[in-house]
Amino acid sequence: MGRGVKVGGGIGGGLVLLVALLLGIDPNLLGGLTGGGTGEQPQTQGSAPACSTGADADARLDCRITGTVNSLNAFWPGYLQQYNVQYPRPEAVIFTGGTNTGCGAATSEVGPFYCPTDTTAYFDPGFFQELVDRFGSSGGPLAQEYVVAHEFGHHIQNVLGDLGRAQQDPQGPESGSVRTELQADCYAGLWAKYASTTPNPDTGQPYLEPLRQQDINDALSAAASVGDDRIQKAATGRVSPEGWTHGSSEERQRWFARGFESGDIKQCDTFSAPSL
Repeated sequence: MGRGVKVGGGIGGGLVLLVALLLGIDPNLLGGLTGGGTGEQPQTQGSAPACSTGADADARLDCRITGTVNSLNAFWPGYLQQYNVQYPRPEAVIFTGGTNTGCGAATSEVGPFYCPTDTTAYFDPGFFQELVDRFGSSGGPLAQEYVVAHEFGHHIQNVLGDLGRAQQDPQGPESGSVRTELQADCYAGLWAKYASTTPNPDTGQPYLEPLRQQDINDALSAAASVGDDRIQKAATGRVSPEGWTHGSSEERQRWFARGFESGDIKQCDTFSAPSL
């Protein structure tokens, strides 16, 4: 397999991996805990059985992931075209337990992530329950869809040439890593702005029904639940901004809301923002 860097792991890092990073432990020492066997056969997006209707997406999480991926792939090409940017369609894989990727082996502990080497987003449905049980998020559909949209935000960064900034400046409250993750949150909000009006090319109907305030609240709850400050507090009892890689709960909410309210990708330029 090729090698690369997993981006957006767990949307705040899988808890085990994140605690290791916060405590200054080399994640490679965790070996089989975070990057072990391949587990069950991964399911490539689009091959999920019986995922063909909105009712399927309402009833089954794998179908909701599928529908969200389809919505993102319908939205981003046309949006970027106005900036003369082509959208190479990424792959998406649903897996359970573990899988091999272009960035190496990964297990569920890593959480959802995007691998730029194979331009693929990876999702283990079990993480979405952890988002509620371990991170305190509400469990509404848009909370789950926000996670998918965030990982596709990393693909947009890859297309635009910004993704590498995370590795050039990997830690700290104003770091390139934090700015990269907050921009992906903003891109997720931007998608949410137009998701209920972007049509399915096969049916002409939008993928999502018009969003209610409760839906937005669910997405904001998910964004807050994976803020570095909240996870640090739960894991170690203290907050250490020098170890941040994804941004605080308040910042993550703010940048998602900025994308949603503006609908303008230019408003998602976290790298030029004097403050986050």
